[in-house]
Amino acid sequence: MYKTTKEALGSIRTLGVAISPCTVPGAEKPSFSLNKDEMEIGMGIHGEAGIRRERRKSADEVTQDMLDLLLADILINEGEEVSVLVNSLGATPLEELFIIYRKVSEILNKKAIKIYKPYIGRYATSMEMAGFSITLFKLNEKYKKYLDHPVWTPFIKEG
Repeated sequence: MYKTTKEALGSIRTLGVAISPCTVPGAEKPSFSLNKDEMEIGMGIHGEAGIRRERRKSADEVTQDMLDLLLADILINEGEEVSVLVNSLGATPLEELFIIYRKVSEILNKKAIKIYKPYIGRYATSMEMAGFSITLFKLNEKYKKYLDHPVWTPFIKEG
């Protein structure tokens, strides 16, 4: 199983964006600060610095930017399949995650990349941070078999 996990990690890319910081338990203040018109792209789930800070954009614009970065980092060919995870970082509601997923789906469909088993919700949060992450998992038949396997955890219950 360890070998499969290591192989699978090479097929996964994640990128997050925050529009507000979080306060890590035990800390007296938020892990970073943002102006009201800023967002941090590529930040870590515990508030680690991202790859860039820029003005806030619409959901569609930031999703396009994030998908461009993700797809530049992993080769996914036309006709291949991915599982997509759109994850709230804590304060972003489910309704907004579905807006993000709609754009992800639109972009991947235009590139003829098939989506298999999307996940949309709160899976790995960072307390009260407003923002989200997008994960692409490039699939093969073995990985699809594992995704289809029944699982019962605090965050995912399937099968």
